[in-house]
Amino acid sequence: MSGLARFAGDSRYVLDEELAKIVNVSIALEMPLLLKGEPGTGKTMLAHAIANALSMPLLVLNVKSSMKLVECLYQYDTLTRLNDSRFGDSKRDVSNIGEYIRMGKIGQAFTADQRVVLLIDEIDKADTDFQDDMLDVLDQMEFDIIEVDRTVKAKNRPVIIITSNAKKDLSDPFLGRCNFHHIAFPDPKMMRKIVGVHFPEIADNLMEAAVDTFYRLRELPGIEKKPATRELINWLRALRSDPDFAPKRLYNDDIPFLGVLFKKSPDFERATAGMRKRKMF
Repeated sequence: MSGLARFAGDSRYVLDEELAKIVNVSIALEMPLLLKGEPGTGKTMLAHAIANALSMPLLVLNVKSSMKLVECLYQYDTLTRLNDSRFGDSKRDVSNIGEYIRMGKIGQAFTADQRVVLLIDEIDKADTDFQDDMLDVLDQMEFDIIEVDRTVKAKNRPVIIITSNAKKDLSDPFLGRCNFHHIAFPDPKMMRKIVGVHFPEIADNLMEAAVDTFYRLRELPGIEKKPATRELINWLRALRSDPDFAPKRLYNDDIPFLGVLFKKSPDFERATAGMRKRKMF
């Protein structure tokens, strides 16, 4: 593992020094890295950047509240086996249960011929038992397929990135098995760097007007879902696509495409009312 190239960022991901250090420490110690932060702070995209920079395949496990751990490990397709045995037109050997075992995302990560990045996205959606049992598997780097009495052991230990939107507390045993980093929402200086990565040739006046307006809108009172980085990027795309738009309009609170920034009706209405009120004074 010591020979693995260090992660130093990616052309599409702006990385601060502290985050780079904890990523590389987690890779070196072979520990999962738990990332917390509000939506839009780049938690998910970090896994994509690591995979791209280190030339590793990326496997994404999107956690759902109803998900069972075994689904992440493997699935036994009993229905297909039943149909094959009834109709007899399959090339598979129906007496061999192994023909009907399919690996889940964790199983795929364990059985891959090369080391992969495994992103476990939004772990806080799962219950505590799921979280703790999953980390037992990731600690041991093996699991059993009970239908065929087989133990699957990891060929290579994956680089594991776990994200949480902090909607639910994680258990102490879970936290104790992970390295942790909180990704704060970018400040305006960092946000300008992020915008520059996405729009290398953006005009300075548009950059300044858009970023300044974006942070003003985030501070409007009563907003439930503040616009995140992805909304800013999409909003800039919308502004750049409008041939009649001039950046100076934003300083006069003449702000088009608010629906790109605010996705909930109450937030949209508050933003619209707030801009209207400011223009009156």
